[in-house]
Amino acid sequence: MATLNEWIEGARPRTLPAAVSPVLIGTGAAYQAGDLVVAYAVLALAVSLLLQVGVNYANDYSDGIRGTDEVRVGPVRLVGQRLAAPRSVKIAAFTCFFFAGLLGLALVALAGVWLMIPIGAVCIAAAWFYTGGSRPYGYLGLGEVFVFVFFGLVATLGTMATMTPLTALGWYGAVGVGALSSAILVANNLRDIPTDREHGKRTLAVRLGERGTRALYVGLLALAVAMVVLSALVTPWALLALLALPLALRPLQAVTGGATGRDLVPALAGTGVFQLAWSVLLALGLSLGRS
Repeated sequence: MATLNEWIEGARPRTLPAAVSPVLIGTGAAYQAGDLVVAYAVLALAVSLLLQVGVNYANDYSDGIRGTDEVRVGPVRLVGQRLAAPRSVKIAAFTCFFFAGLLGLALVALAGVWLMIPIGAVCIAAAWFYTGGSRPYGYLGLGEVFVFVFFGLVATLGTMATMTPLTALGWYGAVGVGALSSAILVANNLRDIPTDREHGKRTLAVRLGERGTRALYVGLLALAVAMVVLSALVTPWALLALLALPLALRPLQAVTGGATGRDLVPALAGTGVFQLAWSVLLALGLSLGRS
């Protein structure tokens, strides 16, 4: 029987910046465009957090029953370490998905953006089939694409769309936050290359190899910086996000310096901290540049 602390660790709280950040950017972009509904932002945040935790539990369950998580470094694996019954972890994942869908429906009903219903359904399906089902796309090297699309574009622009029409700033922010969310996964998969390769999990990191994966990580961080520069062409206040760059130095040094295994765990957490700081500062910059 897993303890409460083990369930919390199994939810992988270090990944939660990837859920908070797009909502911050979408809200900041909406306010910059001239409209903000705090209740909608809160609902969007709850949906995003529930989906992230649901994905983490679903990943724990699916990798655990396949044996992929039997030898791991990093956070607690509830199924892989036999701390909780697989069925219990699966129920936890679908409970998160259920409440995410419920709150998402409430948000759609309030905002009247009915197109978000099928998009939300696709989000939940994508969350499960990342490592679930007979042919999980996370095992085919498509995990980073999922994260970029759903925890970048969809989460950011979906949040903004509930309050105001989309703008170029919203798109720039969505691409930037999607790049950083993908960078978190890249750091995670770089750490797991040996065990993933052994268990036939063909992540993008396994396909690219260590050298290519490290280069991809650098490219994703550079893309986020480029989106700040583009945003600054609309409002110079967006440059505030560059104040977060010092936080990227340690994880960047770990990744480019050849760190492996457990030595990459701080890089994973550091990338999440950088993403959150980048998002807070960019959202603030967008708000200060309100038209």
